[in-house]
Amino acid sequence: MKNLSIIEEFVLLGLSSDTDIQTVLFVLFLGIYLLTLMGNLMMILVIRSDSHLHTPMYFFLGHLSFLDMCYSSVTVPKMLKNFLSQKKTISVWGCITQSFFFILSGGAEGCLLSAMAYDRYAAICHPLLYTVVMNRPVCTAMVSAAWMTGFLNSLVNNLCIQSLKFCGPNIISHFSCELPSLFPLSCSDPMANTILLAGSTAFLGLVTLPLILFSYSKIMFAILSISSSGGRGKAFSTCSSHLTVVLLFYGTALFRYISPPSGSVLQRVVSIQYGVITSLINPLIYSLKNQEVKAALQRTLHQQMCVFGVRNGNRMFAL
Repeated sequence: MKNLSIIEEFVLLGLSSDTDIQTVLFVLFLGIYLLTLMGNLMMILVIRSDSHLHTPMYFFLGHLSFLDMCYSSVTVPKMLKNFLSQKKTISVWGCITQSFFFILSGGAEGCLLSAMAYDRYAAICHPLLYTVVMNRPVCTAMVSAAWMTGFLNSLVNNLCIQSLKFCGPNIISHFSCELPSLFPLSCSDPMANTILLAGSTAFLGLVTLPLILFSYSKIMFAILSISSSGGRGKAFSTCSSHLTVVLLFYGTALFRYISPPSGSVLQRVVSIQYGVITSLINPLIYSLKNQEVKAALQRTLHQQMCVFGVRNGNRMFAL
């Protein structure tokens, strides 16, 4: 090991080496990223500005939108830069930093999704106790616990990677820095790090996913008791779409972080699903299909148009 030179940067191979395909991918992911930012930012602004949405459900949705903006921004800007760059490198410390915030965001999102599932369970199955169970201090504590869990999980895994030595090769068969892609590049034995990462990921999944499945199963049974077929169908449609997004996020993330790294196309596609696509469709599935959000958005737009009209009227009067 003393005779080996320690590398200072990694090379990210990305999704394709073809220049024309990279241009197409740049346009595609730039559109996805801009839509992600606009959709989630719109949700945050609507929730904050409309008093009708100051409830526990939308409190969680606001934090989810902010988290999705952070989650997508960890990897996508660097990926877009590499699509147009000949030198697709990232420093070792930059790579570890990106990995830290990626695991933090992913872990926090998994915990937040379980908190949201429990919130819906309490609202639908125990409506009389809902305001008592899901009061503001409890909601704040749940969101804080989600962020803290993601932070501690990421901190432990990224501190332990400091013990690894990287002396070549330095090519990562991926579009971002994730710990499973770094382990095969280590000159020292990464077995302890691999076990730690797989164990912490499995632990988070076993703690949060059963709570989500339990909550939605109870919700489904409650929906079955609805006498109106129209109301039952609408509720089933909403819950099934929520559950589909959650299972896709958990399934792809668990597959990526528990399975052995191979650098295959499948693993890159899986990473796109939980790292990019989930942040795009969350505001669509959780919020924009919601009638309350649509009504709040219409009220907000109407208020802005009225303010704009009053300002223009005052200017005309002054002239």
